[in-house]
Amino acid sequence: MVAAFRVPLLWTLSRPARTTSRIVHTAIASRRFMSDTLRDLGAPPAEGQRIQHNNVVYTTIREGRAHILVPEDSEKPSQVQQVFYNPIQQFNRDLTVLAIRAYGKERLQQKQARQGRNADKKRKRKEQAQNGRPAKSPKLEAEAPSVDADTEMKDAATAEQPDSGNQETATTNNGTEATPSMEAPTPGNGQAPANKPLPFTILDALSASGLRAIRYAHEIPFATRITANDILQAAADAIERNATHNGVRDKINISVDDALAHMYGIVVDELRRATKGKHGPNAKYDVIDLDPYGSAAPFLDAAVQAVRDDGGLLCITCTDSGVWASNGYPEKCYALYGGIPIKGWYSHEVGIRLILHAVETSAARYGLAMEPLLSLSVDFYTRVFVRIRRSPITVKFQGGKNMMVYSCGQGCGSWTTQPLMRNKAAPNKKGSGFFYKHGFTRAPTAPQKCEHCGSDMHLAGPMYAGRIHSNDFIKRVLAEAEEASPDVYGTKERIRGVLNTALEELLPSPEEQEAAEGSKKVPAEAHLAAVDPYPFYFHPAQVSGIIHCASPPEDALRGALIGMGYRVTRSHIKPGSMKTDAPWSVIWHVFREWVRQRAPIKEENIKPGSVAYRILGLGKGKAEPETKGDEVQKEEAPVGDEKAEEGDPEDKPQDKPQDKPRDMPPVVFDEELGKIKDKRKLVRYQMNPRENWGPMTRAKGK
Repeated sequence: MVAAFRVPLLWTLSRPARTTSRIVHTAIASRRFMSDTLRDLGAPPAEGQRIQHNNVVYTTIREGRAHILVPEDSEKPSQVQQVFYNPIQQFNRDLTVLAIRAYGKERLQQKQARQGRNADKKRKRKEQAQNGRPAKSPKLEAEAPSVDADTEMKDAATAEQPDSGNQETATTNNGTEATPSMEAPTPGNGQAPANKPLPFTILDALSASGLRAIRYAHEIPFATRITANDILQAAADAIERNATHNGVRDKINISVDDALAHMYGIVVDELRRATKGKHGPNAKYDVIDLDPYGSAAPFLDAAVQAVRDDGGLLCITCTDSGVWASNGYPEKCYALYGGIPIKGWYSHEVGIRLILHAVETSAARYGLAMEPLLSLSVDFYTRVFVRIRRSPITVKFQGGKNMMVYSCGQGCGSWTTQPLMRNKAAPNKKGSGFFYKHGFTRAPTAPQKCEHCGSDMHLAGPMYAGRIHSNDFIKRVLAEAEEASPDVYGTKERIRGVLNTALEELLPSPEEQEAAEGSKKVPAEAHLAAVDPYPFYFHPAQVSGIIHCASPPEDALRGALIGMGYRVTRSHIKPGSMKTDAPWSVIWHVFREWVRQRAPIKEENIKPGSVAYRILGLGKGKAEPETKGDEVQKEEAPVGDEKAEEGDPEDKPQDKPQDKPRDMPPVVFDEELGKIKDKRKLVRYQMNPRENWGPMTRAKGK
């Protein structure tokens, strides 16, 4: 009997994500929230309504400014049937709306600047023709190289900001949010033609009930076309009902298609049009939202091509944390994301970087560059926002912006990173500037045995090594969140807390600090080669558990590291987590001092030869790695390799060899020094509001 039920269950879980949508059983606690009066589909939407359509009674659920129709159970009117709605991800949807609003305003400013430049060119050609001077041939102009995406983005960023972008939002009579119109201004002086709406298109590739698309239609007023796509006809019917009931049917294009087929169809249409030399509006989307049940990896190749390549936005959700944030399915992780996960408490940040690596490699094969704007690991999923633009020059830096990681996952938890390539700046022949060389890097950056505890080191990656956030983008989203109404965005306070925490994660490298201060001249392309020098966090409770001691208070631990001259911040991923520029040798020295000064342990309770025994240096008088009969491998320079003998700093491990305690500065657990001065009461981490707070089960297609 067990085997008979196992086969269909496995078949259900293994079906492609694009064929189904997410569901959840949603219970309405009491009928007093529902009206007993049945209304038709055209009735003005309101929460708790009962709508009758085609002999089916629906109850409305409100999220944001959208009202979703949920079919009632005829036998239990107070219990809602299975529906395409998941309230658990309201934070995801609220954040996405605000992120698209922030991105869209900047995007439209760029389009205005671009159209303005084109209008000025046409005006100049017309003036030249009127003055009798020969105008440049339109054919030659078409064959001339287009403005590089990097230059275009830089010009747009420095363009004059329109007043409409700074005006406060208003509320119309029907309760929908109104923002200043993003129509193009009058021609001349670098402005676009008048009274011509600027296109801004969005694809909700796996739309289910159409909730996201409807919220975009209500809450992003400058969106000109929103496509809601789903492979199921039942989902398309639900989108039709919900869009009609919300009064946005004319703004939403409903597509019944496989998500891959739809996106590849856009790509093929663009290629055919370009081949035939036809001109017209670009069919690619400004924004593509991928929110599947499980992994978004199958859709990445199509999405990077179907989004506009002059700065289009991809919003990607991956809910398969059991794959990219655990060590249970490394073969599955490699198959989906092209990298191996890690065993350790920082595995969720590793998951973010594996997903970004998958997006980057998908884009790079087409000469497209990826720029992470915001990357979050929250609840049970990862949500990343990345910008895609055509820039073959940026793609050349990709090898040096991805890394392997050597981790002591079964020992002390320390790590060392290894870039796949080197992006090294070299002065040009004239000495007036720099250019970058892209070459090989030496390996390995870590011995086979951990230099701190002597345990085996394990390999993970490749994964993205650059910054996972753009602070400028986060600030723009925060500005949108501050103006948002908590009645519409129910997770506003959590959004503020998470974004502020993400903003604090940045620890600039010494080179970045010197460049910001202007004390050091850096190459113009330095930002393309920049990586995150301190990519992962550690958790004091986890580290304390390794050596079996009481965990130090956060303020005391921060104060000790700051007193030694290091910087400390926190990660948005886990409460109590810490990011620091202190190497692992210093971290372990601080914890040994914590044991010596504040939290002594009984040595007889520590098993000889264990990780704690080796880290604490018990029985030896000092902390030394245990080799278990094998010598710890040391990196030796090949004979005759002058560069290796000199010791190129870029070839050395990121984490320094373990320093002896007597070489360390004194450790003082100063809680006052480590106390965070921020007095804002921010909701930085989610507290699950009820039991079984998770992705629920997959919808079953009919």
